[in-house]
Amino acid sequence: MKRHRWLLVGLSFLAALAISAVVVWRGWRHDRTVPVLPWRVHVLALLVFVGEACARATKVQWGAKALRIPLRWVTALRASLGGDFGASITPVRAGAEPARFLVLAEAGVPTASTLLILFFEQVLEFVSLVVASVFAAFFIPGGILAGGMIGVIGGYAIFVIGIGGTAFVLAGRRTVGPPPAWLRALGIHAGRWRSIRRALRHLRTGMEGLRKARPGAVFMAFAFSMLHVTLRLAVLPVLILGSGIKAPLTPLVIWPFLLLYGGALAPAPGGGGAVEIGFSLGLRKVLDPAELAGALIWWRFYSFYIYLVAGALVAGTTVIRAINGSRRVPPRDQSPPLHAGMG
Repeated sequence: MKRHRWLLVGLSFLAALAISAVVVWRGWRHDRTVPVLPWRVHVLALLVFVGEACARATKVQWGAKALRIPLRWVTALRASLGGDFGASITPVRAGAEPARFLVLAEAGVPTASTLLILFFEQVLEFVSLVVASVFAAFFIPGGILAGGMIGVIGGYAIFVIGIGGTAFVLAGRRTVGPPPAWLRALGIHAGRWRSIRRALRHLRTGMEGLRKARPGAVFMAFAFSMLHVTLRLAVLPVLILGSGIKAPLTPLVIWPFLLLYGGALAPAPGGGGAVEIGFSLGLRKVLDPAELAGALIWWRFYSFYIYLVAGALVAGTTVIRAINGSRRVPPRDQSPPLHAGMG
């Protein structure tokens, strides 16, 4: 990335660390303790991290199986963690999909298959979020504010799925010639329309594969998608309840859900401190200052920073090239022409 982009990343992470330091200082002032957890809690949190990463990779692999696309589990894991790294160092997680795309492309997955895998993975993710939102809104007493925020996240997920469905409808039609009148009214000029047509042609090449998706494999992919969301939300309860701290379970589940998925919309890389502020405000009545400091530090580590480090280790170079806009892939990646069918 360019220097000014790295500067933005540095400033954003510095802001997050500064806010965390303030919370820790308040906790230390409260009872002169530092946020240290028992070793067994760290072991449990690491197991949750490993389980979540494996569940997500397995979801991607089962999604590929459903679409009859061969994909190694290790490649799915690298794509998932590489996407986490790319998302962590870009605003609104914009680097996640380019990173995953290039990881899969360098592994020899054809372009059309890669796009279909990523689209299907996103659909599973958003469906899982909708299910989790409905469950939280109707079965967990989280208060009016939390219920409203959960509704916003669920509505956003439905909106994105609707956009994807519209794209598939358009992909099934002829897209030659100038942009339709309704797109011109939205400011879509000829150059942008050509880019849209290329994307639609890619979608059209995979539509047949999606129609013939294996129902059993789709169910398995969805099951692992729900498992990965559940494990992501289990981090804070494991840290708090595993340390012997008495606290209600509801806010320990709802607030991480809101911050992890709602915080993804933050314009600064890593949230720019917005997640830390939301965490301290949302849980200040649930935990005392010392407990809040420890919870914030270690929850952010096991739900964000550990993914950043893991992604950098397994696919850091590839992710940086993806964010820089590199399209170089090894010669073995014989991607089919845009008008060709899936291999």
